[in-house]
Amino acid sequence: MRLSVRAVAALALAAFCAGVHAQYPNKPIRLVVPFPAGGAAELGARIFAQPLGQALGQPVVVEARPGGDGVIAAEAVMKAAPDGYTLLYATNTAFNWVPATRKQPPYDPVADFTPVGLVGYFGFFLFTHPSVPATSVAELLAYARANPGKLNAGTGNSTSQLLTAQLATVEKLDIVQVPYKGDAPLTIDLLGGRVQMAFATPGSAAPQVKEGKLRALAAMFPNRSPLLPEVPTAAEAGLGKLSITAWGGVFGPARMPKEVVDRLARELAMVLQRPDVHEAFGKIAFGPKHSTPEELAAFLKVQLESWRRTAESVGIKPE
Repeated sequence: MRLSVRAVAALALAAFCAGVHAQYPNKPIRLVVPFPAGGAAELGARIFAQPLGQALGQPVVVEARPGGDGVIAAEAVMKAAPDGYTLLYATNTAFNWVPATRKQPPYDPVADFTPVGLVGYFGFFLFTHPSVPATSVAELLAYARANPGKLNAGTGNSTSQLLTAQLATVEKLDIVQVPYKGDAPLTIDLLGGRVQMAFATPGSAAPQVKEGKLRALAAMFPNRSPLLPEVPTAAEAGLGKLSITAWGGVFGPARMPKEVVDRLARELAMVLQRPDVHEAFGKIAFGPKHSTPEELAAFLKVQLESWRRTAESVGIKPE
């Protein structure tokens, strides 16, 4: 059988591409994180990036690009070459909050990115400054009602923004939201008493609770956290009506080669099952949970709808 010149060229190109993909990776990989250094997302990215790089045979370099509710980082990855060397550690902020709160989002999380794998779920606590005369959620709510407009609630990401809005709506509270670019700068002001309460990840705040510099009134988990086991769950503390999912997952630009995606997904899943990785994540109250690319794609669609409904329920309208 004789092949045409075009067919021969096509076969040669396919063989060449297969060879290139088989050699992936042959240089360092950039993992872009949409939050500042020192926050839960950046700390978590470093936990899995190093062993992932070891498994791939090339370093995975974490690059923090905060700002714009994750839009700056997401757009940078969206516009990158879809070759597997630029990845995004996306969270619900960039991929759920932005589509739910903007009339014209700068990207479509489903169409403009390639899912690689879920990493897991962020844990949040309700923290307060000791100047607030409350040692329980019930006492905090009573104090807030008796002092309308006097409590400043810091918010370092979309999860804390939505949880704070839910709390104010459900409990009919007059509290002032003060936004920050991440939990690390938020914790500084919480320690200084410039804000008096916050739903936040425990990375830099948990040690301050143990030293008595902050209080933790509720853990926003189904079960108590080993990090602060004395803190009641949301349900135990009377906050069972507040329920949104804070998650993190790895994505690349749209149209990444399947061979590259499959290699990344396979190695990421293996890393997330390592005991040392589980132990490190436990120290920041993060629950690792791996998935296939297809499972992450389905999960993303469910979360998009859930966040839209929740934002609408607390009166947040797209702008």
